[in-house]
Amino acid sequence: MNEKILDCQGMTCPMPLMACRKCLETEAPENLKVLVDDEAALENVARYLSASGYRSSQTKDGPTWIISASRSPEAGKTPPPDVEDYPCPLPLKEEAQRMVVFLTRETLGRGDDGLGGKLMANFLKTLPELGGDLWRVVLVNGAVKLAVTDSPHLEALRALESQGVSILVCGTCLEFFGLLEKRAVGQTTNMLDVVTSLQLASKVIAL
Repeated sequence: MNEKILDCQGMTCPMPLMACRKCLETEAPENLKVLVDDEAALENVARYLSASGYRSSQTKDGPTWIISASRSPEAGKTPPPDVEDYPCPLPLKEEAQRMVVFLTRETLGRGDDGLGGKLMANFLKTLPELGGDLWRVVLVNGAVKLAVTDSPHLEALRALESQGVSILVCGTCLEFFGLLEKRAVGQTTNMLDVVTSLQLASKVIAL
């Protein structure tokens, strides 16, 4: 049996959706299992597979949802739909606040970079005080240097990640600085996921 297993655990919406589209375009498996642990991704992937001509069902194993899909005779007659037509679902009203911290520099403020580095260290170490409201930390431009090997801020970022906070690191920015292979924490991401994070956030702290 032609079955493909797509492990998207640890990915946040819309990254599992993009992985599904690539899989359908390049392999078009008869049977597909998609593993996700992001609730927004669960809904989007299931709808996307249905629109692409797959019949799917869902089961849950601990924190992981397993989407089992089989290809119908109609699948493949048209290209998979655009992922942009499947925006990540908005948080439910009863869900906790989703706060995003959007960082564009490796130092905090302007004036003296030495002082700015110390302020950034203190800022990252203080973020856990936000508690469960903190959802994601997004790093773009020079801020991606916070998440690479030898960064003095890795411990603080890993502590946030261990508490369930997503750390998204701009892949284009890492590539620009020649640091793509040196990311040591978080997930390499793209601008679609960055924009979606800002869209879904109930509050954004931009520095």
